[in-house]
Amino acid sequence: MSIEEESKAVVRQYVEAFNRGDLDALKSLLTEDVEIQGVLDEGGFEKIAPIWRQLIEGYGMQLNVQSLIAEGNVVAARYVETGTFHVAAFGNQPTGKSYELVAMEWFEIENGKIKRRWGARDAASQARQLGIPLIP
Repeated sequence: MSIEEESKAVVRQYVEAFNRGDLDALKSLLTEDVEIQGVLDEGGFEKIAPIWRQLIEGYGMQLNVQSLIAEGNVVAARYVETGTFHVAAFGNQPTGKSYELVAMEWFEIENGKIKRRWGARDAASQARQLGIPLIP
């Protein structure tokens, strides 16, 4: 298997774990010194896990891979992200509303684990669709 295919396989495992809400599996896919950067914050797993938990449990976030492109150990992923706001999250009460948007993430894979992850998504569109204020 090529380095590109191996790297894409790690990203697929990440998506599957995220969609299951399995933070332990997500953590096992990350290097000890992982750098995670996204719309809401940046840092290591311990700092980002509470944000991911609110996205998963509060918004029911699911990632549907539209495309994965790899060059060496770097993978770009484009998703259709969906969810329904059914549990309080980020200081807001659930609205029962759903959302759908395009999201993108870039990954750097090292020795079969995610070393760096950058995420970009339209948080304003998500907030508007869910009927909540934009998260500061």
